[in-house]
Amino acid sequence: MLVSLTACQARDAGPAILASDTTCAYCRMRVSDPRLASQVLIPGEEPRFFDDLGCLTKFLADSPGLAQRARIYVADHRTGVWTPADRAVYTRTVSVTASMGSRLVAHASTVSRDADPASAGGADVGVREVLGP
Repeated sequence: MLVSLTACQARDAGPAILASDTTCAYCRMRVSDPRLASQVLIPGEEPRFFDDLGCLTKFLADSPGLAQRARIYVADHRTGVWTPADRAVYTRTVSVTASMGSRLVAHASTVSRDADPASAGGADVGVREVLGP
């Protein structure tokens, strides 16, 4: 029973803290801009951080079914606050280039996106394009 209780507490703990020296779990570059970061939390494993939403997308494509059993968070580009990836709003920008060149940014809502000058002139991207089916 104690193991079940501990597992439930860990699962509901929320997003992990991004350290300044964290490297991307996909490309191994340092996560230099926390506003472009994302993370995957898999029960029983260390958090995996990504420096570019393109890296997250590629990681999930290489790991079929992972998105259904993991918790995934993305940073709101405007505020830096972690938000559940399946609820986020994604934009392919014209002015922001992430470390691996995806030009993708996430926001917690359309209100946050519309208040972010970096999203001006960008194109909406569906959540399935980022997280997969």
